[in-house]
Amino acid sequence: MAISFSDATLRLLDGRNYAVLATVYPDGRPHTSAIWVGRDGNDLLFSSAAGRVKHRNIRHDPRVSVTILESADPENYVELRGRVTSIDPDPDRSLHIELADKYGKDPGEPVPGQERIIIRVAVEKAAGYSA
Repeated sequence: MAISFSDATLRLLDGRNYAVLATVYPDGRPHTSAIWVGRDGNDLLFSSAAGRVKHRNIRHDPRVSVTILESADPENYVELRGRVTSIDPDPDRSLHIELADKYGKDPGEPVPGQERIIIRVAVEKAAGYSA
């Protein structure tokens, strides 16, 4: 069941704060990667290239954890646990470009042959200082 976010969590999510995504390899080992994160209501959104480790792991096991650390004070954080509910194609790189703008970065040119995807996470639990 999805949850509602506290005001403190919304400030972290909507700010220029980097996140760490944790997924699980098929053999049970953890995998983490730094990501840009956005949201659609109470769902988390992030962009990736199809076939990357995070994408392969999520296809095997949709359970994820996303920790957002406040840039100015990393001790202010929230961990959001949930499940990936959809993986959709993003042929125009719209989410990648939107998140690059949010984080003040250049999205760069499209990589020939690379398929961008949008990963949606329904959050089931929040923990941490800003939960």
